[in-house]
Amino acid sequence: MAKYTGAKCRQCRREGAKLFLKGDKCYKAGACPFEKRPVAPGPHANIRKKVSEYGLQLREKQKTKRIYGVLECQFRHYYEKADRMKGITGDNMLSLLERRLDNVIYRMGIANSRSQARQLVTHAHFTVNGKKVNIPSYLVKPGDVIAVREASRSSVKFSKLTGADAPLVTTPEWMERNKEALEGKILRMPERSDIEFEVEEHLIVELYSK
Repeated sequence: MAKYTGAKCRQCRREGAKLFLKGDKCYKAGACPFEKRPVAPGPHANIRKKVSEYGLQLREKQKTKRIYGVLECQFRHYYEKADRMKGITGDNMLSLLERRLDNVIYRMGIANSRSQARQLVTHAHFTVNGKKVNIPSYLVKPGDVIAVREASRSSVKFSKLTGADAPLVTTPEWMERNKEALEGKILRMPERSDIEFEVEEHLIVELYSK
């Protein structure tokens, strides 16, 4: 399966926006390469050219894929599934992406980035409703309880997330987090207003519906 192995900050420069792919480094002033060089990579970055309608649609799709760390085949699967659901296709697609287990772990503040969350899930550090789950694309639903496995709680990575020195985390309204128990609960389906970054999902729908 294809996998991007280049510099993550290069992806931010290509999309012209901070995608927060490297965790804490993205929040430190002056530490992010995108802030130093907010132009597209390559020798022709400074050449101004008109972007076509297709180009705008493609860039919006690529940006969303990179934020969630999803490859093309799987991303298109989310679109097709969202298109079959009731409601607005773009909103449904973003809701499906938000419900991915790796994204939930990131939004709970247990991981610094979605890529780190994906690695932790793959290494089987979490349970959903008491059962071990090691699939990053697992879709959670209202009522699900996500928790760090008992065998993993003593590790340095998770032990520093509890107590008075634990970092402050703002969780979205569609979930709740029990910091001391290292677990969270899904209260409802995520809605369009819960998305934390700017995305014009209608451009993605227009691209795929051609």
